Amino acid sequence: MKSIRINIFLVMLSVLFAFACTKQIEYREPVGNETEKPGMVSNVRVINQEGKAQILYDLPSSPNLMYVKAIYKINTGQEVEVKSSIYKDTIVVAGFADTQEHEVKLYAVSRNEVSSDPVTVKVKPLEAPFWKVFNSLEISNAFGGYNLTAKNPSRDNVAIIVMKKNVFNEYERDNQKSVYTKTDSIISKIRGLDTLEQEFAIYVRDNWGNNSDTLYTKVKPFYEEQMDPGKFRAFVLPGDAPQVTNGARLEYAWDGLLGWPYTSFTHQINGGDQPHMVTFDMGVSAKISRFWIRPFPEGTRYYFLSTMKRFEIYGSNSPNLNGALDDSWILLGSYEVVKPSGLPYGTDNAEDQATAAAGFNWEVDLNSPKVRYIRIRCLENFAGGTAQSINEIKVYGTTL
Repeated sequence: MKSIRINIFLVMLSVLFAFACTKQIEYREPVGNETEKPGMVSNVRVINQEGKAQILYDLPSSPNLMYVKAIYKINTGQEVEVKSSIYKDTIVVAGFADTQEHEVKLYAVSRNEVSSDPVTVKVKPLEAPFWKVFNSLEISNAFGGYNLTAKNPSRDNVAIIVMKKNVFNEYERDNQKSVYTKTDSIISKIRGLDTLEQEFAIYVRDNWGNNSDTLYTKVKPFYEEQMDPGKFRAFVLPGDAPQVTNGARLEYAWDGLLGWPYTSFTHQINGGDQPHMVTFDMGVSAKISRFWIRPFPEGTRYYFLSTMKRFEIYGSNSPNLNGALDDSWILLGSYEVVKPSGLPYGTDNAEDQATAAAGFNWEVDLNSPKVRYIRIRCLENFAGGTAQSINEIKVYGTTL
């Protein structure tokens, strides 16, 4: 009986399928067949903006209206067409490179793709975002390279194209140094260059293919070397946190060895709950460019326990021997370690581990003076305390 029911069901299903296949598919025309032009938009108003303009209007009363379109040309010679549905009373025209007047033609378009007569509107955009980026460009010499900065308050998509001379003495784009971004505060730090004077040509481009003028500049990177860790000595001052008592020493922070016990650890209990400080003497006075610090891993967890999360580094040539963090010390930088993955405390993924194992580079303000003594002050570690640990530290700069 069950088999008969299944067979009857299959037969009925086949009949319905066959009927469905023989039914003619209906072709639907747009509503109405008129070829009559719709009415034009009216009461047009313009709000000029940076590199673009917002155009407001009243829609015509045509019942078959589908959308409004704007047609205009930008500075590259390209004709641009943008559309806005009938559920809006505004349209944005963008891509202008200057602040001159530009003509925009507005059309109301029916469901049959019949356009109305045009309404010509004149827009006068404000300065385009890519010009603001170009006008704010600053290039400064740095250790082993240069720093490029610019402001992009509109957060527009821009490309800062950096060109250098090739073997034929012609400028060509250097993709490794060019910047593609929409951030509001642009910073590009190029390193690994020779200390010889070098020439670059730089311009800014937007998404529409508009280009700024070209800035020609010369950079002469500062010479950078690693300070000799063989000259480093612990310089314990009053107020410095004590090291842990089971083998760790401050000198282990620059011994070139990784893992336990070759690590500097301060002791949270004996050191108290205030920011922990350690001090050492580099043996020479130098203008510091950066510190490289590798945190100590507890197993595979780097962002853990006494790994520094927020900390400060100070420098001095003649520190007050009473240990006070006074005017004899100069703040070289305030820093914060950010876990790349953003995973909860105690959980590191492969990216987190690789980033920390490679060590973090902390740059120093180029205007900072030469110093001989270094003081590291931990404001907060990843466990929420103030004890600090450093597996290895390297100091870079120049004694010249």
